[in-house]
Amino acid sequence: MRQALAALAILASTFATSPTALAQNPLELTLTGGESLDIGTSTSEIAITSDFAGADLTVFGALSNVDQLLLAIGQYDVVVTLEGPRDWTTVRRKERMFGIWVNRTSMSFEQMPISYSLASTRPVEQIAPAKTLTELGIGIDHLALTPTGFISTAANLAEFRDAFRRLKQTGGLYQRDTEGVRFVSSSLFKATLRLPANIPNGVHTVRAYLFKSGQFITEREQPLRVIKTGLEEAITEAAHERPFLYGVFAVVLALLTGWIASLIFRKD
Repeated sequence: MRQALAALAILASTFATSPTALAQNPLELTLTGGESLDIGTSTSEIAITSDFAGADLTVFGALSNVDQLLLAIGQYDVVVTLEGPRDWTTVRRKERMFGIWVNRTSMSFEQMPISYSLASTRPVEQIAPAKTLTELGIGIDHLALTPTGFISTAANLAEFRDAFRRLKQTGGLYQRDTEGVRFVSSSLFKATLRLPANIPNGVHTVRAYLFKSGQFITEREQPLRVIKTGLEEAITEAAHERPFLYGVFAVVLALLTGWIASLIFRKD
């Protein structure tokens, strides 16, 4: 009885000294020692010039409050991604009609990354369960391909999803390196992401994910700007902001080039 009264007295004293904390978080426990993650990139801006043939982006990261024993036996994994600007994407299927290949059916997907690069300590399928990867959208095979419009069958949807991934990987816009992240010390890691030559301009997002024994711990993100410079920038700006004048100039340039070529290669 005395112990129960003492416990109630202590609880009442605690509530009296800090009533707002208990009211805001009545069931919250303050834990210390949780793992944290910080990242940085070798550059914050990529300039695309006329001779741009791709580049490598280096991402540095540091882990804090990790279990050194688990780290030593490889229980910590890091996945780093570079996700390009998002846009609607349409996949079309060609069929042969009367000897001519024509587009018969198509499917559009909502706001998919135009480009996607991934580096990890090992294959992502070995890092975490497929459900976790799908919820976080980590990996080419786990990106949320949400279709729009009418869907006839599930098999038809799977076929278009596979075609989307295949086209992106064939074009070099979607790529992965299952050994692209390596630890350089007990708590520091380095990741290398390949930027293709046809990388879209705009604001990209670098993300780093930390896993421990297959469990997702935390993530960090950082923006990366990809811009066109010089003649490429002028052409892109004209095409988007002055499409009519750009079209007229393109037609005139084509006619002028054809006329000059006819004069050079004219047979007397």
